[in-house]
Amino acid sequence: MPTDFIDKLTFLSHPSGKAEGKHHIVIVGAGIIGVCTAYYLTKHPDFNPETHHITVLESKRVAGGASGKAGGLLASWAFPQQIVPLSFQLHQELSDEYNGDENWDYRRLTTVSLEADVRSIGKRSRGVVAQKRRRRKLREEFHCSPLSEGTKKNDGSGGSKNSEDIKANSINENSSRTANRTRSKTKIDYDGEDLDDEEEDNEDVETSGDEDEEDDYLDGIGPDVALPSDLNWIKKSLVRDWASLGGTDSTAQVHPFKFTHFLLSKAMESGAVDLILGKVCRLHCSESGECTGISYTPTTDDDSPSNTVVDIKDAQQVVLTMGPWTSKMLLDCPISGLRAHSITIKPSTGTVSPYAIFTELKIGRNQYFSPEMYARKDEVYICGEGDTLVELPETSDAVEVVREKCDELYRYVAKLSNNLSNGHVLKRQACYLPVLNVPTSSGPLVGETNVDGLYVASGHSCWGINNAPGTGKVMAELLLEGEAHSADISALDPSLYFDASILD
Repeated sequence: MPTDFIDKLTFLSHPSGKAEGKHHIVIVGAGIIGVCTAYYLTKHPDFNPETHHITVLESKRVAGGASGKAGGLLASWAFPQQIVPLSFQLHQELSDEYNGDENWDYRRLTTVSLEADVRSIGKRSRGVVAQKRRRRKLREEFHCSPLSEGTKKNDGSGGSKNSEDIKANSINENSSRTANRTRSKTKIDYDGEDLDDEEEDNEDVETSGDEDEEDDYLDGIGPDVALPSDLNWIKKSLVRDWASLGGTDSTAQVHPFKFTHFLLSKAMESGAVDLILGKVCRLHCSESGECTGISYTPTTDDDSPSNTVVDIKDAQQVVLTMGPWTSKMLLDCPISGLRAHSITIKPSTGTVSPYAIFTELKIGRNQYFSPEMYARKDEVYICGEGDTLVELPETSDAVEVVREKCDELYRYVAKLSNNLSNGHVLKRQACYLPVLNVPTSSGPLVGETNVDGLYVASGHSCWGINNAPGTGKVMAELLLEGEAHSADISALDPSLYFDASILD
């Protein structure tokens, strides 16, 4: 397999000494942001292994957090737009240069959103049948029809919502695509009448005659929604509506774990990068207030607590790319963690057509569940709700995985796809997304803090993989040139949002 680069990474417990007398840059965190920063530093024209050295410090493992457990969706319509166009293009350039389709499963794909009813088919109440009759009549009166790519979606008010509106409403949430979207929802009739709360006889009865015909139509026995012809692993009879969010011109994907490891291996080929396993415990500052290094405790083979503290005090610049753990070092930093569960499924057919699917599944009378499904080359990645029920643990290895949440993901997507219901679950996992808690910004924070020599690149929410190359490139420019010129990141300046001098 073309993943030998994963096993070839060399780890140290102490500095190699190669940084002595050189411009030393310390990067804390070997997730995708830290790795891309190291990679683009080594590719910058001002970087010279004879005069520069990089130390990457990671507490447990490379891509051990969200960088190894994310879906890997790339989109030119993601946020923030200060970085997205640059980063989306860099993803393509990296794939062209290093054969990304083989090394980290890069490929263009189609992204859609769809609404489906996955409730059990069977007995119905008279009230439900009456409601469905009324809905069918409304469909006919308002000419509601399934969306096809390039068409507009009828919102029942005489106006329309195009795919850009859908993106803004369902994707670009301030915290995360995978924020908790299970909710109570009431549909309002076009004349203001409440459809789902209509009082009817709720006694369960067998339906027959005309009631059967109407019930069957709305339970999926009627005409199928005209999904794209190659989206053949979704039960069309359950889909009520769909919309295109992007074609191969604007959406793509990578396997984040492979992508992170590959770029780190390329950075280390420069001979100017040390990869150290250890947990940062302190930032060092000079009397004048300038950040000059870090202290860390080496990671032991058996994960037992280490009493050894190693100091790195010769750094000219320190970059914190610690995701949600950034706020554990910088107490005033407004970044928190949103836990997201995910599973991967091996389809019964081995592979399925390349689609990213944002769903809204009706699972009860007033209940909806919104998993996201990303078809990879040999598996389907599925993620669900975000939660803040458990505090951020000390390391990525200590993230608690709730099996029931993973099983819930499988249970509902299995209703939507025979390929998945007949497949088998490969992984059940969870990670924390770094969310910026600032009402006026969706993040991330990228740049130098108000402490000289201390930089932050974190808070990328659900778009960390998408925006990593762009972040790494502008960080390299900031560190080596003093300013970023590939993108205008002035609105992402960390010093606008918190005081980095507030430490333990």
